[in-house]
Amino acid sequence: MQQISTNQVVQFHYTVRNEQGEILESSRGQQALTFLYGHGNLIPGLEKAMLNKSSGDQFSVTLPPEDAYGPVREGMEQKVSVKHLSGARKWKPGMLAVLDTAHGPQQVRIISIGKFMAEVDFNHPQAGQTLNFDVDIISVREASPEELAHGHVHGAGGHHH
Repeated sequence: MQQISTNQVVQFHYTVRNEQGEILESSRGQQALTFLYGHGNLIPGLEKAMLNKSSGDQFSVTLPPEDAYGPVREGMEQKVSVKHLSGARKWKPGMLAVLDTAHGPQQVRIISIGKFMAEVDFNHPQAGQTLNFDVDIISVREASPEELAHGHVHGAGGHHH
């Protein structure tokens, strides 16, 4: 049975909870997440916790902010045109939106909303939080030469060109 190490393709299910035990996100009941281990495609603490695990392994790990989405960074607020926000018809403070940027789509949190402009926070929604992950490793395999050259997984659960 293959163990997870650099250049392995890992498929897994996860549930992430905040410190209050509220589920923030889960892949269960959906397609499992697939990524290329050792290429920075996953938050650092979760990737590190997977090292040497194998198919069928289940584990839990608690990650402080510095091993997850980092601390809340000051100065990440910006005013943007409401027309560039997607994800809802009517916006309210606290809601998450997707903003098309020069670097591709980015998730932002609405701070305040006006008729034409919104103030948004570019920090990741879970920045500054300690997160608890429950993980089930579904499969581990060698990456293809093409996947290694591109630095990400291709096919089901991965990137499509």
